[in-house]
Amino acid sequence: MMAGFEFKIFLYLIVIFSAVFHEYFHGWMANFLGDPTAKNAGRLTLNPLKHLDIFWTVLIPLFLLFFWGGFIGMAKPVPYNPYNLRDQKYGSAKVGVAGPVANFLIAIILGLFLRFLNLPGILYIALTWVVYINIFLGLFNLIPIPPLDGSKLLMDFFPRAKVVLFLERSFIGIFLAIFIAFIFLPTVADFFYHTITGSQFIGLGF
Repeated sequence: MMAGFEFKIFLYLIVIFSAVFHEYFHGWMANFLGDPTAKNAGRLTLNPLKHLDIFWTVLIPLFLLFFWGGFIGMAKPVPYNPYNLRDQKYGSAKVGVAGPVANFLIAIILGLFLRFLNLPGILYIALTWVVYINIFLGLFNLIPIPPLDGSKLLMDFFPRAKVVLFLERSFIGIFLAIFIAFIFLPTVADFFYHTITGSQFIGLGF
């Protein structure tokens, strides 16, 4: 069993690499749909140094892990030009949903390992957290509040939604999203974790 400090650093690394994978898939989808902006900017890579954001990749997740007992983090958003996308109607939505889908894919694949393989204790614990964190990050990013990916989906389907436009122009949105995440998402994440792995998620303590 890892000590408290080591355990938090371990969780931090999971959050960061999961966020990097998330952003990579945004760039991959944009490039697949005809926009090479992320590729030309050197962001179509899994190198975490290319995706670091001092606020959301370093300060916020470390602060939450060490002082609040929670975790939320994001990598620097990959740039893309929606006008380059072949699908002008739903291209932005596809790019937006690609990141959360990447997190869910990680959770499903590794979650099935937990469900069907008899893994050693330390590996089981490690994969448990990888699965749960990716579920949580995927759900968090689907919250339809700017600057999260869910807002892009909402804007594509309801482009004149005044509430979204207001939140996009203010700092209220991200604080509202964090509030929603800590109040409601644990219950939803627990449900998806149980559905994938067949077992209950047991937080092993910060």
